[in-house]
Amino acid sequence: MVKKVFYSILLGVALLAVWQYQLIWYGLGQAYGQFRIIYNARPLKEYLTDHAFPDSLKQKLLLIQEIRKFAIDSLGINDSKNYTTVFDQKGKPILWVVTASEPYALEAKEWKFPLLGSVSYKGFFDHEKAVKEENQLKAQGYDTEIDEVAGWSTLGWFRDPILSSMLEKKEGQLANLIIHELTHATLYIKSNVDYNENLASFVGDHGAREFLRYKYGEESAEYKTYTNSRNNQAKYIQHILHGADLLDSLYKSFTPKMDKVTKDNLKNGLIQKIMDTTDTLTYSGTTKKALVTRNNTKEEPLPNNAFFMSYIRYRSKQNQFEEEFATKFNSNFKKYLTYLKKTYPSI
Repeated sequence: MVKKVFYSILLGVALLAVWQYQLIWYGLGQAYGQFRIIYNARPLKEYLTDHAFPDSLKQKLLLIQEIRKFAIDSLGINDSKNYTTVFDQKGKPILWVVTASEPYALEAKEWKFPLLGSVSYKGFFDHEKAVKEENQLKAQGYDTEIDEVAGWSTLGWFRDPILSSMLEKKEGQLANLIIHELTHATLYIKSNVDYNENLASFVGDHGAREFLRYKYGEESAEYKTYTNSRNNQAKYIQHILHGADLLDSLYKSFTPKMDKVTKDNLKNGLIQKIMDTTDTLTYSGTTKKALVTRNNTKEEPLPNNAFFMSYIRYRSKQNQFEEEFATKFNSNFKKYLTYLKKTYPSI
């Protein structure tokens, strides 16, 4: 009887492995990639006491510790050992994310994973595998995009290291990135990527401003430069989100009788108009070239739905969070995050 049960379990595992072999191999690849980085990350102290390590970068490492402490003490971010080790990328990117969307609808392609649920992107520690995945999605008719990732979170399961590329960022950008990822380790809702990323973007943006105000004051160049930059970027983001609304309306007007050429012409014509009219935006304290935007040039092809979906994923709910944060919690992060953690179960 025991043998029968054992063989039944073994058979079940074998069938599951055959059925989900792609997911299993992908998961093993991700686990290996993360383990390699976490295992090879060195304690912060080694870099701070290394006489050959530049003093300017040591200051960035100490700044990250200030940001961590501020996020925990003043914002209500969960305490952890995150960002107390350093991984040297040796000047090379280490992670890429592949996203995809339906060609005539702003609907993200989703993958299902254990614990995480439905997720609208796939990460790869091997660029060739990312390109292979993208090519397969393109062959299936999806709009696709590959992006290099500046940071990621293991959601509090492991000790996330400081990546050496983070040390190249300016203070405000660095604070935003660190607080964004620490937010994921504080609250992450299963099968709700848009909410998770929008929340982390909201806390990262506002948390960085609060940190710079706390460290330097509202009249400081650091605070004013960062705030001005974020306000300018917000104008561009709103323009792209408005463009996404226009695309959504266009796609809903398509009829089954429309041929692909007609739909592509209408779609690409509207996207071209959206990107061309970014030139009508006015920015303060910076030039258009200084603001990172994406336009249609010979070097940069016309964006597709995956590009617009990235803004929806990270930025479409900012007004919702802003209103709730200000009106219900008097702009108090500790109270707000305490409420969110009690309201939404985190994985």
